[in-house]
Amino acid sequence: MRNKKYLFTGNSLLLLFFLIITASGCKNKKQKEAPLPDVKVIEVIQRNTPLYEEFVGQIYGLKDIPIRARVEGFLEGIFFAEGMPVKKGQLLYSIDPEPFLAEVAARKSELAEAKTILVNAENELKRYKPLAEINAVSESDLDAAQATRDAAEAGVEAAKANLDLANIRLSYTKIKSPIRGLIGKTEAKEGEFVGKEPNVVILNTVSRIDTVRVQFFLTERDYLLLIKEVRERMRSGEKLAGKIKNRYTLELILSDGSVYDHKGAVDFINRNVDPTTGSMLVEAHFPNPDGILRPGLYAKVKVNVATIHDALLVPQRCVIELQGKYSVFVVNKDGTTLAKQVTVGERVKDLWLIKEGLSPGDKVVIDGIQKIASGTKVDAELIEFESNDNPE
Repeated sequence: MRNKKYLFTGNSLLLLFFLIITASGCKNKKQKEAPLPDVKVIEVIQRNTPLYEEFVGQIYGLKDIPIRARVEGFLEGIFFAEGMPVKKGQLLYSIDPEPFLAEVAARKSELAEAKTILVNAENELKRYKPLAEINAVSESDLDAAQATRDAAEAGVEAAKANLDLANIRLSYTKIKSPIRGLIGKTEAKEGEFVGKEPNVVILNTVSRIDTVRVQFFLTERDYLLLIKEVRERMRSGEKLAGKIKNRYTLELILSDGSVYDHKGAVDFINRNVDPTTGSMLVEAHFPNPDGILRPGLYAKVKVNVATIHDALLVPQRCVIELQGKYSVFVVNKDGTTLAKQVTVGERVKDLWLIKEGLSPGDKVVIDGIQKIASGTKVDAELIEFESNDNPE
């Protein structure tokens, strides 16, 4: 009985060992037959890439003309609607003209008196001339008569000038618009005394806004990038400065984040860098046919400060960031993945500019990154990436 039990136990152990070996073989076979991870890859994008910077700018009218009271007096009338368009030469304000009318009358009287004196002096000179010819009067008396006549003529000219000045001062009581444009809120009301500090001197402002000016500031670094870009374009054949300037088409980003419909052009770059801020003033103009832009608004000016030739770009979702370091997975020719550390530059919409770490023709994993590690054998599908970046 003991021998039979021993044989039965031995047979059971042999059977169990056989089953374990068989199961292990099947498992290894299944592991060998497991499919490779599917990933999608794109080829590193290589092209000339413009780089943009955004600067905060302020909007002004093409012309912002202050309307001043050029003479003192009480404001008698206002002849426009605030915030509405006005025409060139349109009457805007009137100042009480009575004191100036009185001044004109006084100057007219002085002119009439000067003319009377001149007539008398000329008549006296006419009487002296024939008498001097017969030596009835001395030469000195004739010279004195001539001098009196000349002085009287000068007096008439002075009186005319005083009258002209009085009429000019009178004309200042009618304040007209110097340009066609949009007028703002009046700073004085009817009945106020204007034209002398501390009373209102600047009554209003008229702005021409069919085209607007935008002023912004470049840092020294951005200015140097811009100058290098200009020189590069000149070397490439764009020899006329005007053509180069016009090719700097600027975009305006409004405070609500929308991009303004019309592009602008640089008018001038200031001659010097402000030593207190380290920045340089730039002024550009933008068409404003619909009158959307108003003086005083703030907006961002998007400027093409440089162009990198044959830049390497990859989609942002290809790049893994960990503790300030960036890496991507590339697929080698043998179908295995390799993690590469890269140095990134500027963001170009949905792309990263790669400064170091990749070469033209590299295949970078874009989909399926979570399935792989460095050295993983993969089934890679090459696809075309549709970027939102539209190079000019």
